[in-house]
Amino acid sequence: MCCFISGIMTYIEEYKEGNKFSGIYLCKTKQVLKTKAGKTYYSLILQDKTGIIDGKVWELNNGIEEFEAMDFIMADGMVTSFQGARQVNINRIRKAQEGEYNPADYIPASKYGIEEMYNELKEIIKTIKDPYLRKLAEMCFIDDTEFANKFKSHSAAKSIHHGFIGGLLQHTLAVARMCSFMADNYNILDRDLLITAAIFHDIGKVYELSYFPSNDYTDEGQLLGHIFIGAEFIGNKIKEIPGFPKVLATELRHCILAHHGELEYGSPKKPAMAEAMALAFADNADARLETMTEIYEKASPSTEWLGYNRIVDSNIRQSTGYVKKRK
Repeated sequence: MCCFISGIMTYIEEYKEGNKFSGIYLCKTKQVLKTKAGKTYYSLILQDKTGIIDGKVWELNNGIEEFEAMDFIMADGMVTSFQGARQVNINRIRKAQEGEYNPADYIPASKYGIEEMYNELKEIIKTIKDPYLRKLAEMCFIDDTEFANKFKSHSAAKSIHHGFIGGLLQHTLAVARMCSFMADNYNILDRDLLITAAIFHDIGKVYELSYFPSNDYTDEGQLLGHIFIGAEFIGNKIKEIPGFPKVLATELRHCILAHHGELEYGSPKKPAMAEAMALAFADNADARLETMTEIYEKASPSTEWLGYNRIVDSNIRQSTGYVKKRK
């Protein structure tokens, strides 16, 4: 979201409590809700390439023109704070006209370089010694440039964590790094199997989620989910590699099917091997820490207690040292 005030571009990440809020934004979501008193209001998620911010339209008067989710809107309001997170109280909205905005300014992207992360992932693939697993990884991430480009630009989630361009690559690389560390410290782990599973664990998200700016669930994603899609994808690719060991193929797909760790978290199988368990730990660790990172980045830099968050099921606090660092 960028807005132009006196010729200066302002992004969502730059707003602070008490600031006037004015500019063109992508309305990512729009909910029509009612207060306890029965009064209708709008709850919005506004987005630009630096992030998202909650918006509330409490008064549905003449200043609020017609608009829908995924419209670019011109909004005026005031930045406030609710439970430690910034929020916008909006008093005027109109749909933006073509030519008033550049769509590229409204697509969030990883703060890390896409090509740098991709090159590091390729270097990790080079460390896989098993010829079949290495061939599988190279076939998808190096030889198939069309697929590699899709993977590099994809998000890892709709909203909870890594929901930005390059998010899937960033998350996959972080999980692979953690798995490499665990393999170096626990001899019971087959490093080649674990690293390959880490690289492929969320591959199904390329098909589960649509591309930006919508970044929403596809029909395939809604009906099947990325875990099943990923296991099926790997099974089909393995068929293209002559002589790929059947047991190794089964072990790899088990790691994918079990990488959420628990049945209630969406995994059709619980980890039955040390590699599957290690992958589930690494996946959860990066997902949780990125979730906390994104919560912190949306919070006021001077607020320690941020209130209850349903995603992590806890009342969240920024450490004193981190608050000092942000000031």
